[in-house]
Amino acid sequence: MTEKTALTPKTHTTPPARFSHGVRKGNILQVAGQVGFLPAEEGRPPTPAGPTLREQTLQTLANVKAILEEGGASWDDAMMIRVYLTDTAHFAEFNEIYDAYFEEQALTAPPAARTTVYVGLPAGLLVEIDTLAVLA
Repeated sequence: MTEKTALTPKTHTTPPARFSHGVRKGNILQVAGQVGFLPAEEGRPPTPAGPTLREQTLQTLANVKAILEEGGASWDDAMMIRVYLTDTAHFAEFNEIYDAYFEEQALTAPPAARTTVYVGLPAGLLVEIDTLAVLA
């Protein structure tokens, strides 16, 4: 049986509860919901990248990518991306940011499936993203 490995990149703080930022077992890699916190820095509490949807989305995608890479994966391995937004009015802007980001990533595989839902997040946070990847 394949061992399950927890993934925490150096850029991430310890999770605030008993969970892993990412877990890989065999060729399956699950990235836990990530928000737009800046990379971990000694003595600084988790801090959002900024107040705007753009700032937080780009940092959130960078945080997800860091966990994918820690587990030996890339966006090309992503099968499912779930997006959680706090405001339905952000949907169109989010899609523009998301599309531009993935154009820059120069993917060689078809894009992942995506679901977007609306949720409540802690004050000041606008977006959360989790991802499921399958490695070849």
